[in-house]
Amino acid sequence: MKHCAHVDSLPRPEPAPRSDTCQGCVAAGTHPVQLRLCLQCGHVGCCDSSPLRHAAGHFEETGHPVMRTFEPGEAWRWCFVDHVLA
Repeated sequence: MKHCAHVDSLPRPEPAPRSDTCQGCVAAGTHPVQLRLCLQCGHVGCCDSSPLRHAAGHFEETGHPVMRTFEPGEAWRWCFVDHVLA
């Protein structure tokens, strides 16, 4: 399994979520399929299965590499740079 060094540089504790849903989807009138939390700044965006892929767009705009699932009962993280579960 590939190691993700980006996890080591994440703020501790993790940032508080900026919202409880994807505000990009709210503004566009769409429904997020799954939510992701940016572990650098707390941005909440929708996943790549959602129509507008706001979590990936946040990474592309900011370069913040690691997001974790923001779904109840889940705890995995994804690194957009290394393309691995982190």
